[in-house]
Amino acid sequence: MKTLFVKTKVKNYPIFIGHNIFNKFRKYQKVYLKNTNNILVVSTKKIPEKYLVKLKKNIKGVKTYTVILPDGEKIKNNNYVVQITDLLSKYNFNRNDCIISIGGGVVGDLSGYVASIYKRGINLVQIPTTLLSQVDSAVGGKTGINNNYGKNIIGTFYQPNFVLIDSVTLSTLPKREMSAGFAEILKYSLILDKKFFNWLCLKGNLILKKRSKNEILIAIHKSCTYKAGVVKKDEFENSHRAILNFGHTFAHAIETASNYSKKIIHGEAVLIGMMLASRLSNRLGYLKNKDLKDIKDIYKKLGLNFKYKKFVTNKNKNNIFKIMINDKKSLGEKIKIILLKKIGVSFIKETTLKNSFIPLILKDIKNGHY
Repeated sequence: MKTLFVKTKVKNYPIFIGHNIFNKFRKYQKVYLKNTNNILVVSTKKIPEKYLVKLKKNIKGVKTYTVILPDGEKIKNNNYVVQITDLLSKYNFNRNDCIISIGGGVVGDLSGYVASIYKRGINLVQIPTTLLSQVDSAVGGKTGINNNYGKNIIGTFYQPNFVLIDSVTLSTLPKREMSAGFAEILKYSLILDKKFFNWLCLKGNLILKKRSKNEILIAIHKSCTYKAGVVKKDEFENSHRAILNFGHTFAHAIETASNYSKKIIHGEAVLIGMMLASRLSNRLGYLKNKDLKDIKDIYKKLGLNFKYKKFVTNKNKNNIFKIMINDKKSLGEKIKIILLKKIGVSFIKETTLKNSFIPLILKDIKNGHY
C-alpha cells in the first residue's frame, strides 16, 4: 500500500492506494474523522453490494446511514442535491459529521458538492471504485452538478478529509469502464510526461486486457501524483490547473449533446477529445507529425476509439459549438484550450472556436473521415 499527500492552501489530506484495503478504513476514521458521530454513505445501484458491506463492517462507533441513487450522469442535478441534504437534516448532521462517497466520478462529484454546501461544509471521504474516478475525479477537490447548458457548470472546490483507493473494486469493472479510466491515465502522460507515455505504450495491454494488479497500482499512483502536483500549484484553476482539461472541452460538449446517455461515457468522450486536440495541435503547427503518429499508434494498439462521427453531424454541429462556447473555461467569445507542443509538454492557448476547433470539425464532417 502507498500513501500520497495532496497539499493545498485550504487542506492537506492523504490518498491511500492499495489492493484489498477496505479493512483499513477504521484506522483512518480514528485519525481523520475524530469528532464525527454520523456518517451518510452515498452510492449508486451500479456498485456491487459486497463493497458497501465491506465498508460498513469497518465503520466503527458512529451512526451510519445509506442512500443508494440511480446510476448515470443525470443524477448530477438539484433534485438529488435536495434529496441528500434533506436526509442530512432529517438525521441532524452537524459540521463534524461526514459524507462518504463510494462509487464512480458521478456520485463523487455530487456527494462532494453536497458536502461543500450543507451547513457551509461538512466532512467528506471519497472512495472511488472506477479506474477513472481513482485517477482523476476523486482527487483535487472539484465538485459539481450539471444544468441544461453543460456539464459541471455548477460546482465548488472542496477537498476531502481523505481518499481511499482500493484496486480490488476494478475486478468487477466492465471493459468499457476500464478503457474510460485509461483515458485519464493517458492524459497525464500526454500533458506532463513523455517517459510515462512510453511506459503506457509498453504496459497498456497489461492494464487494460490482463488487468495486472502491479501495473494498475503503478498507473494509479503515478496519475494521482501528477494530479496532486498540479493541484498544489493551482488549487482553484486560476491558470496551470487548466491543463488537466486537455480534451475535455469537446468531450463535455458531445456528452451534453448526447443528453448524458449511455451511448458515450465520460472517458470515451475524453479519448475522442484528446485526439481532436492533438490533431488541432498538429494543424496549428505545434505538435510534430511524429508525435501525432505516436499518439494515434497507442490508440490503435490498445483499441481506443477516437472517431466521433456518431456524435457530431451537420444537423447538430451548431449545438455542439454552442455548448463549447458555454464551457466554464470560456471568456465570452474567447475560450481557453489545452494544446500539445510535444508529448509530455502542454500549454494553454486563449483563442476562439472559429480559429481552432470549428475549421477542423467542419473539415472532418465534409470529408466524412472522423
